[in-house]
Amino acid sequence: MKEAHIPVEAFKMALLQIDRIKAAEIFESCYDGDHVFDVLEHLTMGALEEIGRGWEEGDFSLSQVYMSGIICEELIEKYMTIHELVPQKQIKIAIVVLQDHHALGKRIVYSILRASGYDLIDFGQGLSVEEVVEKAMNHNVDVLLISTLMLPSALNVKKVVEALREKKSLIKIIVGGAPFRLDSNLWQRVKADADGKNGTEVTKLIEQLYEGGIQG
Repeated sequence: MKEAHIPVEAFKMALLQIDRIKAAEIFESCYDGDHVFDVLEHLTMGALEEIGRGWEEGDFSLSQVYMSGIICEELIEKYMTIHELVPQKQIKIAIVVLQDHHALGKRIVYSILRASGYDLIDFGQGLSVEEVVEKAMNHNVDVLLISTLMLPSALNVKKVVEALREKKSLIKIIVGGAPFRLDSNLWQRVKADADGKNGTEVTKLIEQLYEGGIQG
């Protein structure tokens, strides 16, 4: 299904109306077209990003944002169980929003990876550099997914990486969020190991990192 034909607006309206039945129908119709999970992720991310912008502009309530995320999580997990992604449960992964409090993107990536069988820990959002480093070390994670909304937070990823390296940690860092979408080279400047634009891509990146791929 071409991106132009994906019913993001209709799905967004179903989410805002907390209409689980309609949302599920749209999800099913998109998946039945070609059985490609990327279409579902584009549908989900597109709708949630619009809802997130609407909330920031005062058009939607926090409860609408929250329930939209919950419904998407339920649908993502349902369809991931029938999708052919190989579980990688032996890899311990954590996800966090550095400094910012906008967690919509994190919610979707979290759902996709959990449904894929990964051992995923949610550190939450709004954490400082020091808190992220401490949690990552204490939980002994293999991969740390860092999401940011604002450029200053994205630039502080470099401090996280440097602090981990000073502690001799080999944790792999995958970054994502608006600043990294706007600047395709930013992930390299902050010394991350990779840049993941969506949940499906993050899944592939994790596999590549552990196969010795991805060169900075």
